[in-house]
Amino acid sequence: MDLLHQTDRIFFEKTGLDLARTQKIVSDALAAGDDGELFLEMRHSEMLMFDDGRLKTASYDQSSGFGLRAVAGDAHGYAHAGELSESALKRAVDSVSAVTKGYHGQAALAPTAGSNAPLYSNDNPLNHTSFETKIKLLQEIDSYARSVDSRVKQVNASLAGSWQAVQIMRGDGARMADIRPLVRINVWVAVEENGRMESGSSGAGGRVMLDQWLTPDSWQHQVDEALRIAVLNLDSVPTPAGEMEVVLGAGWPGVMLHEAVGHGLEGDFNRKGTSVFSGKVGEQVAAKGVTVIDDGTIADRRGSITIDDEGTASRRNVLIEDGILKGYMQDRQNARLMGVDATGNGRRESYAHAPMPRMTNTFMDNGKDDPAEIVSSIKKGIYAVNFGGGQVDITSGKFVFAAAEAYLVENGKIGAPVKGATLIGNGPDAMSKITMIGNDTKLDSGIGTCGKAGQSVPVGVGQPTVKMGGITVGGTEAA
Repeated sequence: MDLLHQTDRIFFEKTGLDLARTQKIVSDALAAGDDGELFLEMRHSEMLMFDDGRLKTASYDQSSGFGLRAVAGDAHGYAHAGELSESALKRAVDSVSAVTKGYHGQAALAPTAGSNAPLYSNDNPLNHTSFETKIKLLQEIDSYARSVDSRVKQVNASLAGSWQAVQIMRGDGARMADIRPLVRINVWVAVEENGRMESGSSGAGGRVMLDQWLTPDSWQHQVDEALRIAVLNLDSVPTPAGEMEVVLGAGWPGVMLHEAVGHGLEGDFNRKGTSVFSGKVGEQVAAKGVTVIDDGTIADRRGSITIDDEGTASRRNVLIEDGILKGYMQDRQNARLMGVDATGNGRRESYAHAPMPRMTNTFMDNGKDDPAEIVSSIKKGIYAVNFGGGQVDITSGKFVFAAAEAYLVENGKIGAPVKGATLIGNGPDAMSKITMIGNDTKLDSGIGTCGKAGQSVPVGVGQPTVKMGGITVGGTEAA
């Protein structure tokens, strides 16, 4: 059974909505506008958390609803409801019709069909593994962490999963559907030695079932990694402050690229002229060799989507190529207003939110340099292997990022781990200071969540090992 027929059963056969009548209501509601859609959603989600030797949280939620959007020029009307009924839909029509009153637009063509190649399973991961098995896994994680090292004082382990079914109905009768699984496992460990307490964390996930983390080799790796970082931090020294060479590790450090560059390449910021990258298509915005890609078509990845939340097929978009800005990530409204094609980046958190341009899996492509040679080339600087949180100003490009795992490097030799290292700079400026790009690009382990305008969506980040010259490092000790 294809996805459209599966979602028809969910949204029409088992609810108070009739397919033909719903289509007529939507067509009439959107007739005067430029664009719009009815977004139908059902979501099942579960969260289990084992903390300090006991099950602390066990939650399950099932929600369904719709969002109706009418677009007129650069304006849109949006209404949503947490019930799937004709009466609720008619009330939504009354609300959104205000934006098209007296307006006579030209309806945009429906998104063209993609390859229809499945990127992930449509099974429900919440039902795929029994509740008892999940609890046992969390117990085993807790016991293993405490048995490996006597310095372990606290363990937090969690499992989260969701299953989302969506159908998009347009005014011209076109319909698209997707069913999206998502799971995530996280481990946090605190250790204490000589009165000093430090912590570390590790996690993984994707649009898969939970099966691959049920084997000891898999979940023990997450515990070992969290413990490794925690123990490492016990020996950390204060971070020297000042301007110095910085090498970023492969994988999760791509979160800095996501924040400092990726958000600035989203279409709405550039249409409004509020991004530091506005009006720079065709210009050099990064060092030669830097290629940045947003790709929502990578199988089983956390940020992947078969179609976006407007029905546009996901695709691989080259944003920066060899340092030259090629284009922005677009939803349908911004694309039309900017005179370009939609790129499959119209995403929303749920039926209660209107879509906007958002990233999927955003990463820097491979270079030609050997990662070991990149690190050994540092005369005096920081090797940042892993990152914690950060903040970015889209308009100016300024960023501040905290390193979760970083080392002093002098004359090519990796030294002591440092604590409290922050990287301070400007996105485009930092991109122009890249001097070496590794041949080891990888994506993160599947833990990324992106926030924008109060909405959160799952994403992927990644990059190769990268060297940047003259980056300001904030620390607790003068360089």
